[in-house]
Amino acid sequence: MTPPLTSPHPAYAPWRQRLKNWIESSFFQNLIMALIIINAIILGLETSADVVAATGHWLRTVDSVLLAVFVVEIVARLLVHRLAFFRDPWSVFDFSIVAIALIPASGPLAVLRALRVLRVLRLLTIVPSMRRVVGALLAAIPGLVAIAGVLMIIFYVFAVIATKLFGETFPDWFGNLGASLYTLFQVMTLESWSMGIARPVMESFPYAWAFFVPFILVATFTMLNLFIAIIVNAMQTFNDSQPEALAAAEAASAAAAAPEALMRAELRTLRQDIAELKALLQNNAGAPGPTGA
Repeated sequence: MTPPLTSPHPAYAPWRQRLKNWIESSFFQNLIMALIIINAIILGLETSADVVAATGHWLRTVDSVLLAVFVVEIVARLLVHRLAFFRDPWSVFDFSIVAIALIPASGPLAVLRALRVLRVLRLLTIVPSMRRVVGALLAAIPGLVAIAGVLMIIFYVFAVIATKLFGETFPDWFGNLGASLYTLFQVMTLESWSMGIARPVMESFPYAWAFFVPFILVATFTMLNLFIAIIVNAMQTFNDSQPEALAAAEAASAAAAAPEALMRAELRTLRQDIAELKALLQNNAGAPGPTGA
């Protein structure tokens, strides 16, 4: 379910509250999820020339209807949340995906129509488990950038060495810095690195294994495992923070409701005091006056 947004208004108008309850209901979220899946299937069928020739009109009609439903959904969320809609990254993502699908099929931006398939990515904002994974990946970006920087330095050092050592004999693989970087990337992926690259080089340079083996140990088995470790740690941290975030949200909600609760308690106390004062006045009015001597 799409996470509710925080509205700048303390309370919704009745019609907005009803609309908010509707678009955040499980039924509506499941309906949108089903429509996204159907839309994804239709976009996949449109890649088949035979299917398009047989049912192209129906596919385009259903696609237009689904797009209209998505536009209505976005408009409804805008009416409910107003400017708060654009403060939520997931909502902005949904808005951008739907806006891309509205680009005309002709004109300079027609190439962006191919990006209609990005509507499938809206599942990431609806399915909570997928949203948690994406959130964890985003949280891992700083660590991944640091590891990528270290990996680039390692690649650069080994590429310079490989160009100087093997460039003249194997110009296709190590003739310049760019070719060496690409060849080392292939070696890092372990794609035909031994029979396709290392052994042919070792026929001319018998001790070339002393170059390739340390590179694989550092680049493949160490750095790539660090990538995995950062992602796993970020996912664990993100999942652990969810209960704390929920508790903080509940505490904030309770704090926001505290003044209202205090006011109600004061009103109850005031009513009790008024009732006691009325009872006292009634008793004094019904009591007999003092008798004369």
